[in-house]
Amino acid sequence: MDTTITPLGGDVYEIDTRMAGYAGITAGYLILSDRPCLVEPGTAGSAPVVRRALDELGVGPSDLATVVVTHIHLDHAGGVGDIAKMYPDAEVVVHEKGARHLASPERLMRSARMVYGDRLDTLFGELKPTDAERIRAVEDTGVIDLGGGRRLESHYSPGHAKHHVGLIDSQTGDLYVGDAAGVYIPETKDVRPATPPPDFDLDTALASLRKFQALGPQRLLFAHYGPVSDVTETLERSAEELRVWVDTVRDARDQGLDLDHAVAMVRDRTNERYALTRSDVDPELAAKYEVLNGIESNVAGIMHSLGEPGTR
Repeated sequence: MDTTITPLGGDVYEIDTRMAGYAGITAGYLILSDRPCLVEPGTAGSAPVVRRALDELGVGPSDLATVVVTHIHLDHAGGVGDIAKMYPDAEVVVHEKGARHLASPERLMRSARMVYGDRLDTLFGELKPTDAERIRAVEDTGVIDLGGGRRLESHYSPGHAKHHVGLIDSQTGDLYVGDAAGVYIPETKDVRPATPPPDFDLDTALASLRKFQALGPQRLLFAHYGPVSDVTETLERSAEELRVWVDTVRDARDQGLDLDHAVAMVRDRTNERYALTRSDVDPELAAKYEVLNGIESNVAGIMHSLGEPGTR
């Protein structure tokens, strides 16, 4: 696969990490500072693509200082072990709740195999273990030294996942939002929730969005997909979409509907909210995002978070 590198200013480069060969749904970012830092290496299958991109940007095996993941889901962190082998001097930074899974990924891979079955190999590949001594776990906040007085500050932001952090660049004001603000679709400017099981929690997710707003970022850098300058509007839209989806699934649950009927109800209530589902939009675009951010997975995550009727 060819590399797609987009300079974003401030020595930041967006790299299309090509999950399962798809263009434009998973992005990693290289901060080409005095101490180069790779944010979101992508899947195991992405590792060769990322390496070619770093080569093109002049970052050799001994040059990369840090690899940071917002969380350990396989579309973000599945390539960590491969990248760690390719760049033996790079420190790997992750939230403390995800660190053990990067060192010993067997349990994570078993769980993923149960969810994805044979599709796991095509979509993500296998997360390889990273030597524990190379992993630095951060807690509620952490600092990554980018050199020259520049730093990347991590802020714990659960709701999508219990091991999720947002990352803000002290020089540019860029905020790497991971999946905490949902999925941004650049072709249509849609923002859709990302609420997979088992960790999604509405109140926690909304609190993380408020934290992001309070950080005062200049730009949001989505792993799915790309930069967004309308910070306040986008974070507010993200919160609104979460509420709409959760309210709809709660209604379905209270009516005693099963997952399939809840999915149909969500699809019916939300279709008009997104340009992605208009008849004049390329159906391949919608299909691509369904692979990444399927309605069924999101609804299942919300139903799991709500529990039995009357419990939430």
